[in-house]
Amino acid sequence: MPEPKKTRRQLLEEFLAKKPDDAFSRYGLAVECSNTGDTAAADQHFKTLTAQHPDYIPAYLMYAQMLSRESRSADAKQVLGKGISEATKKGDAHARSEMEALLSEL
Repeated sequence: MPEPKKTRRQLLEEFLAKKPDDAFSRYGLAVECSNTGDTAAADQHFKTLTAQHPDYIPAYLMYAQMLSRESRSADAKQVLGKGISEATKKGDAHARSEMEALLSEL
């Protein structure tokens, strides 16, 4: 009997277990957890990602959007503030403007 097909989350968790410092894998797992409604796990993965890789700019917008959907505006604003600062340091005007737009809606 064939093994059941693994979910995207299981595949990402396995990849991350092999390479725990891989920012892209952690980002993918955080987004997958968020999209499937496991916001507690997503929250933890986004926190770890932004702590370990503060220059991984896409994480801030996705994290803040999830927090906003969870009615956690104060937390979302804090994440956006850090993200805007990091995007400014990196010279990523596009990401900064997207985060500023979300911040103005909160």
